[in-house]
Amino acid sequence: MTILPAIDLKDGKAVRLSKGLMDSAKIYSDEPWQVAKKFEKLGSEWVHLVDLNGAFAGKPENLEQIKKIRQNCNLKLELGGGIRDEETIKMYLELGIDRLILGSIAVKDAQFVKDMAAKYPIVVGIDAIDGMVAVEGWAETSDMKATDLAREFAACGVQAIICTDVGRDGMMTGVNIEFTKAIQEASGLETIASGGLKDMTDINALIEA
Repeated sequence: MTILPAIDLKDGKAVRLSKGLMDSAKIYSDEPWQVAKKFEKLGSEWVHLVDLNGAFAGKPENLEQIKKIRQNCNLKLELGGGIRDEETIKMYLELGIDRLILGSIAVKDAQFVKDMAAKYPIVVGIDAIDGMVAVEGWAETSDMKATDLAREFAACGVQAIICTDVGRDGMMTGVNIEFTKAIQEASGLETIASGGLKDMTDINALIEA
């Protein structure tokens, strides 16, 4: 199992949200690259980055901090938040990001995601509230089931799916194992559990699932 520590970026800072609410942001560092460096020193291979402002704006909003992380760390980086077109994908890959997460656009234009996955290292982000896909930085809930969206991307070149139970995100109340298993079974893809991870009990439960 690979553990991906996460850094959420808001207004240039490393933060943690509770249940995806922007006004709940707790600031952990004014220099997110230093957080990434700490993860690297602790032995992490990957770091999961989210441009929270970008997720709402639909375009990159924390680019300078992302550049600093890339310049100062040798970690593999995956990044999501505000990636809606091929130019942004190419820009981030040229910057040295290892793979990109497509979330909201996966609901609105599945064919675009499939086309991009055929050309670039793409992960699909599926964020859900009560089993229904949340989009636009979790500000809206769609009428699509998360498992139906996962099934849409089976065998199309997507590298993995990262699934987040929004209601548990940032709460450290435990990962939603059943939700994660349902996404994996629907897609047949490598599935990354996100949202609510508390301790080794969760990690062991995921290993056994």
